[in-house]
Amino acid sequence: MSAYFAEHALLPNGWAQNVLLTVDSCGDFASVTADSPPDGATPLPGFLVPGMPNVHSHAFQRSLAGRAERAGPRADSFWTWREAMYAEVERIEPDAFEALAAGAYAAMLEAGYTSVCEFHYVHRAPGGAAYARPSELADRIVAAARATGIGLTLLPVLYRHADFGALPLGERQARFALSLDEYAALQDALHASYAGDPQVTLGAAPHSLRAVTRDEFRELERLVHARVPAAPLHVHVSEQQREVEACVGAFGTTPIAVLADTVALDERWCLVHATHATDAELALIANAGTVAGLCPTTEANLGDGIFPAARFAAAGGRFGIGSDSNVTIDVAEELRWLEYVQRLTLQQRNVMRDVTTPSVGRFLFDAALRGGARASGRRSGALAVGYRADAVALALPGDARGAGDELLDIAIFRSGAWRVRDVLAGGRVVVRDGRHARLPQRA
Repeated sequence: MSAYFAEHALLPNGWAQNVLLTVDSCGDFASVTADSPPDGATPLPGFLVPGMPNVHSHAFQRSLAGRAERAGPRADSFWTWREAMYAEVERIEPDAFEALAAGAYAAMLEAGYTSVCEFHYVHRAPGGAAYARPSELADRIVAAARATGIGLTLLPVLYRHADFGALPLGERQARFALSLDEYAALQDALHASYAGDPQVTLGAAPHSLRAVTRDEFRELERLVHARVPAAPLHVHVSEQQREVEACVGAFGTTPIAVLADTVALDERWCLVHATHATDAELALIANAGTVAGLCPTTEANLGDGIFPAARFAAAGGRFGIGSDSNVTIDVAEELRWLEYVQRLTLQQRNVMRDVTTPSVGRFLFDAALRGGARASGRRSGALAVGYRADAVALALPGDARGAGDELLDIAIFRSGAWRVRDVLAGGRVVVRDGRHARLPQRA
């Protein structure tokens, strides 16, 4: 059993001093005791907070970060960016795929994410041929997570069609294609390899209503439920206005309404983006306990639009944050952008808060922890007994004044103040003095 000591820590009932934390052999907190002597425990200097779950990542897209920012001959959009992404993915072989994932995951840990939901849809070799081992690239994702120490929720993606109306996949989408039988076999192979691994949680992801028919949604839900009834389920939905308009043309109503009429939306589901949700859909998601997976920096980079987070939170909605395309890997920046775009939309300040939590930083942080833990299907997001031992020790500039929530506000909203010193993931120190312990070279 390992032990750690923090002079200041954010516990479920608030900020505490002189906290001794012990970790069991499974990587969970065995005890969390405030007002305790260090007793020789490993010190975690600064102030300690729970590690943040990253609810949405495409690790391979890290290779495109910063390389798609040149204007084309016509107006650029998500759809023109997607063509650049298709060209990028065509050249990535398995070794590079694993290296990109490991580099992205190391960067996530250094940023304060301690787990990641990997929305994994590259299944085949360049050109569309099957690998000898169908789980080849999924196994590479797991290998990258193990090499870095990050907790992994692996979400194999079913991607069947190019658009509404079950249009056939294009040539550049050939690496994503799986039949339902192939998808079921992939799930079986992953469960045979990783079920019971405390570092790996297995879920599933129908890519979108564009890429999966309603009947295929139902079949995916059935086959996943038969294996693990509570497995997390993620889906892209209502990200782009064009997508919403096409859905209305195909079904007569908006995507989230179609989804709710197709499957049983509940706490298992994470709706990624949901940018253009209607008020009725926001209420539906909130009432179902479904998590909205928000990726503010990617949504800004791609010109998606602004999710009405303030209205959603006021209705009791749960949300988590994700790095998505990994053009930005920064916990504080995701939270800051989430608040700032609400301010710009509403022309108000200090929007994301409630009567019990006037600190905007604390409100955002706590909400993203709760929603992220639910979306990842992991018992995480708290420094408490029985929870995964994921924690981040933050340091602040020497001139920062305050305590508790004031420090968290500074860390999130003051440029450069989110300074990760040490990171525990599954009870192991994977970042020390701001640098990943095992992978100094990152993609």
